[in-house]
Amino acid sequence: MTEAPARILVVDDDADLRGLVSDFLAANHLEVESAANGAEMDAKLAQSKFDLIVLDLMMPGEDGLSILRRLRRPGGPGIIMLSAMGEDTDRIIGLEVGADDYLPKPCNPRELLARVRAVLRRRAGQGAGGARPVRRFGDWTLDIVQRELHRPGEPPAPLTDAEFRTLTAFLDRPQRVLTRDQLIEHGKGLDSDVFDRAIDVTISRLRKKLGRDDPIRTVRNEGYMFTLRVED
Repeated sequence: MTEAPARILVVDDDADLRGLVSDFLAANHLEVESAANGAEMDAKLAQSKFDLIVLDLMMPGEDGLSILRRLRRPGGPGIIMLSAMGEDTDRIIGLEVGADDYLPKPCNPRELLARVRAVLRRRAGQGAGGARPVRRFGDWTLDIVQRELHRPGEPPAPLTDAEFRTLTAFLDRPQRVLTRDQLIEHGKGLDSDVFDRAIDVTISRLRKKLGRDDPIRTVRNEGYMFTLRVED
């Protein structure tokens, strides 16, 4: 049986760009719908589920960052931000709020397609059937499929793609110093030039989600180290 194509929603107030992006993604075997603003997006989301949203940052009415903040929830769609501003600060803010990736406008449609596929690939469910694959450290459990941190007595803490990949780098090499370059290489691949400015932001977000007894330690002039023993 042929696997159903991923469903993408393109949200951008620029009709020409919205049409160009939608047509290119659809021509590459993705199921694509579009919306001109947050209200149209909400109407689409109320009707059906999407795997990923390509979201413009600057739009009249509700802007992309406001939309991003309310869409970040467990089991929600992946989100790639687009912005004509293209400054490092804007990229970092987008990643800090929880975007899975970020591209400046105008972007090469082929690069956007590669980013879309990469995010979908990284978010794809693993271990269908049976128990979910998990990793344990301290009193935390990381659900590999849902990309959520669980701790007894606390609500799940969903991770963005950048947070998940950075935490995985630490769990693969516990109690060892990792340089920023190592974390960047593990964390983003295609977007390492952007992530170089955002790795500290990502680690700061992880520390907040890990809360008390944060196991990530800064090693002066060297990098970071994950101090807990990893069971799985």
